[in-house]
Amino acid sequence: MEKPRILDNIRVIDMTQYLAGPTVTRMLAEMGADIIKVERVPHGDPTRNYAIVHESGRSGYFVQQNRGKKSLCIDFDHPEGQRILKDLLKEADVFVENYGPGVLERRGFDWESVRQINPRLVMASISGFGRTSSHSDRPAFDMIAQAFSGTMYMTGELDGPPMPTGQSIGDVMSGVHAVAGIGYALFHRERTGTGQFVDISMVDSLFHSQELAVQGPSLTGMRWKPKRSGHRSAINSPLGAFKAPEGWIVVQCMEAQWPRFVEAIGQPELLTDDRFVDLMGRMRNRDELNDIIENWMQGFETDEEIVTILEKARVPCAPVLAPYEAIGHPYFESRGAVRKVNDPFLGEFYIPGDPLRYSEFPDPLELEAPTLGQHNESILKELGYTKSQIHQLQEQNVINQGET
Repeated sequence: MEKPRILDNIRVIDMTQYLAGPTVTRMLAEMGADIIKVERVPHGDPTRNYAIVHESGRSGYFVQQNRGKKSLCIDFDHPEGQRILKDLLKEADVFVENYGPGVLERRGFDWESVRQINPRLVMASISGFGRTSSHSDRPAFDMIAQAFSGTMYMTGELDGPPMPTGQSIGDVMSGVHAVAGIGYALFHRERTGTGQFVDISMVDSLFHSQELAVQGPSLTGMRWKPKRSGHRSAINSPLGAFKAPEGWIVVQCMEAQWPRFVEAIGQPELLTDDRFVDLMGRMRNRDELNDIIENWMQGFETDEEIVTILEKARVPCAPVLAPYEAIGHPYFESRGAVRKVNDPFLGEFYIPGDPLRYSEFPDPLELEAPTLGQHNESILKELGYTKSQIHQLQEQNVINQGET
């Protein structure tokens, strides 16, 4: 018999859609939580029809973010739908939502209302600007958060436009922060018996990763201001992406690695070269140093030869991989960071694995994403509804069920 998972018997009411919220409940599902995904009549989570959609009508995007959840599709504008949701919240441990400003407040499911239903409940809300701020009424998606948090300001070439990152880091980072917040709120509840509200802002989640761009101007009285530095660092050299014979290789050579680096590239004389004798010199003359490095790299036939030499010298480096190159790569396979899953509609395909590793639970759970309203009947029966009452709810369009 398999040992109980970390979140076994923790019931989560999941009123989330798109990416930030589903990231939270996806990770909780991987830890064994019982997730009831409450979707809106008639079509549910908009990502059910988003991005790459299979001929069956099933979206791989939806499947990746919603494996291991039960689907209850209800009209929570309808009084009966609201009653169902309140009944679920009475016995729940966690309530997660990421709807736009005012959506739940207008329906009586804000924190002040739900804590009256269940004082032990932990509620986590993810929004662009937080639920308590001067901008709390503004809608937001990932790129809005990237813009407002300074992430885009710091990304791109110096003389080019600000650029978003190539993945939805605002959504995912806020989701991971919410997972941490929920975990500690549950820990606090175990000690005190009291639930609480966890308010996660996408902007905050990105902004707190600014390691120099805020403190630097503050400490210098705004004499120093950060600038975009493109594919090379503005505060260290050599550090950045270098053109190799087949692709690009990132080298991060700090002070301790510099002597080993010049030996590795066969140019020990650089160690005593006045241009590069210290970090400030390497920064002043970084264009010349970058040319030296790229010219050295062009003397090889493969990128792997370069990486092997630098790794042997213990100089941090890595090839710039396309995400799909993780499939079959020994690192990603050894970590379970890329995972083959089997969906009843899509068949076998690969997704990123769960980043959390627990020694007591080395094997991931086999999970499936639900079809729309797949668990309507079982959830409502658990709440005491009869088969005829469930049929009536279906007739009144209070609940809905789809094929995918």
